[in-house]
Amino acid sequence: MRENSFLSLGPHGFHRLAYTEWGNPNNPHVVVCVHGLARNARDFDFLAMALESDCHVVCPDIVGRGQSDWLSHPEHYSYPVYLSDMAALLARIGPGTRVSRFIDKLLRRPSERFLDWVGTSMGGLIGMMLAAQPKSPIRRLIMNDVGPLVPAEALRRLGDYVGKNSRFASFEEFETYVRKVYAPFGPLTDAQWRHLAIHSSKKFDDGNYGFKYDPKIGEPFKSGFFQDVDLWEVWEKVSCPVLILRGAESDLLLRETAVKMCERKARTELVEFSGVGHAPMLMSSDQIKIVRDFLLAPN
Repeated sequence: MRENSFLSLGPHGFHRLAYTEWGNPNNPHVVVCVHGLARNARDFDFLAMALESDCHVVCPDIVGRGQSDWLSHPEHYSYPVYLSDMAALLARIGPGTRVSRFIDKLLRRPSERFLDWVGTSMGGLIGMMLAAQPKSPIRRLIMNDVGPLVPAEALRRLGDYVGKNSRFASFEEFETYVRKVYAPFGPLTDAQWRHLAIHSSKKFDDGNYGFKYDPKIGEPFKSGFFQDVDLWEVWEKVSCPVLILRGAESDLLLRETAVKMCERKARTELVEFSGVGHAPMLMSSDQIKIVRDFLLAPN
């Protein structure tokens, strides 16, 4: 694993975007993995380790999370900024750039390179929005427990804890809270829960622990959600093959929404995981195998 970063331009100046990389950076198969609303890049460590021998895996911290900068204007924790940041990331590491074509020619290697996207929740919506754009570089898209219809009730549930800026006297208390609030992730091992807690935590100057994200990412939830978020028009513009992953008990991706996605678009598959809510963490061997099989299948 390697840690890296770059500067991206937002509405009020530059901000630093951090990301982790796995595998050979010259591998023509690039896989970008993007986390959920209040999560971070290290959620994908287990998946990235399973893919790094076959792919160049890049896992960014969306601005305001993990090792990335916090924004001075919280109203810009929004999809236009996230999309702009990810476009800058793709220009830096993605296939088809002028630099990558030059290197391909210099090394006399095949110039065919391709990009796949794995997105959990918010990361899946970012991927869907990018895949819907004309000339999108995304070859295959995995949407992990999210779809073009997001129920208002699920958003209200997220708003109950995102941005609360809770503090805990010890790391053990923090990990206990992580296990409670993220119980819908499903059955994880003690080592996996510890991994999530370690990379989610920040120790403050007063010795207390809290989440390693800007509490202001929760600003949009303060006004409340009174209706579902409808992005079906965006979904209709996605043309690449899609794998939908769903926790069987998810309240954010309803089963009827997932089924409708498959009915309305060819080359769309659905896999559900029993005993899991929002969202499958892609840490267990069975979940990782499904992702690997989809990404590494012949064109």
